[in-house]
Amino acid sequence: MSNSNGNGNAMTTTIPTSAKAPELDEQQVSPEEKHTLSLFVANKPGVLIRIALVFARRGYNIDSLVVSPSNDPAFSTMNIVATGDKQVLDQILKQLNKLIDVVHAADRTGENILQRELALMKLNCEPEVRKDVLQLAHSLNCEVLDISEHSITLQITGESEKLDGANRVFERYGVLEIMRTGKVLMARGEQMTP
Repeated sequence: MSNSNGNGNAMTTTIPTSAKAPELDEQQVSPEEKHTLSLFVANKPGVLIRIALVFARRGYNIDSLVVSPSNDPAFSTMNIVATGDKQVLDQILKQLNKLIDVVHAADRTGENILQRELALMKLNCEPEVRKDVLQLAHSLNCEVLDISEHSITLQITGESEKLDGANRVFERYGVLEIMRTGKVLMARGEQMTP
């Protein structure tokens, strides 16, 4: 590219054909991770949709959601597991705590809390592998709920990682169906959860 500098002399400017993209600082990019949230909310119609909209507006996905009544029928407890960026989650928590029907919302990720999930798992279980499946189920503390000629249905409870592991173990037999409750949690000792 040539330009005149006003003295009649031509100036040449070289534009690189492959410009490097600016390098991102590692602190600018936050990896997506699972977060466990607990909320104490008013037990009113429309509260759930308002909470879900806060997540949707920020592009945050809700992986599981459990709503339970509290001791006071005017309020409910929500446990939400969501995947996304920590900085965005902080903004979501601020917005949730501003909603009129939300008494309190907190991120419980990494806290020493009691957490459990329940799964019902239906497996392909031909007679020739039934003994193996039952032994594995017993070693994983699964409860057998139903046995038919070609399938078995198990109940397993525990932390989410235990259920994920059981799913991986039983995959070789063929998981026909799985239903999970979502994570429920409670603070240890005298501390209240939400």
